[in-house]
Amino acid sequence: MSIREEFLTQVDRLYQQFQAHDAQQSDRLQRYRNIEPESAQCLALLIRAQQAKRILEIGTSTGYSTLWLANAAQSTLGQVTTLEIDAERTAQAQSYAHQLQLQHLVDFRTVDALDFLQQAAHSYDFILLDSERDAYVEYWPYLQKILTQKGGMLVVDNVLSHASDVEQFISLVQANPKYSSVTLPIGAGLLLITAN
Repeated sequence: MSIREEFLTQVDRLYQQFQAHDAQQSDRLQRYRNIEPESAQCLALLIRAQQAKRILEIGTSTGYSTLWLANAAQSTLGQVTTLEIDAERTAQAQSYAHQLQLQHLVDFRTVDALDFLQQAAHSYDFILLDSERDAYVEYWPYLQKILTQKGGMLVVDNVLSHASDVEQFISLVQANPKYSSVTLPIGAGLLLITAN
């Protein structure tokens, strides 16, 4: 089995475990709410095509998407910083990164995303935004500051499945002539944003 096949087998096994967990939870916040496999594959492809080096993930959860970002970062010689407010989930995500031998590519932070964004000292080539949607409007000014202005990409998940939750955020993005955006009907819907 090739290294790629081994990775795909392991992440598929994890995804099935996470889905089984979510199916048993009635409380939305108790669910892991991981990104869909086709969305994760798209993110990895975008990182490779862009040759992104500095990658930021806002909303680690159990680290399913983190594994895909790290796997892509391996080929671009990049590094992933991932933010999660729940220490237990951060620990879970770290354990899976260790299992897949990707831990050296990821800086796990247990932190409030807004605090991190307000204090961020450098820019990122690729940002995945997949956290509590009611905070996106508040994040937007800071995301603009840290997104690399030449070729940087911000990807937002769940823009079709939870369209009403992100409507105001998308309106802000579309009203700003400095940015172009497109929605891909992949998984729960991915919004791609890049600086003009």
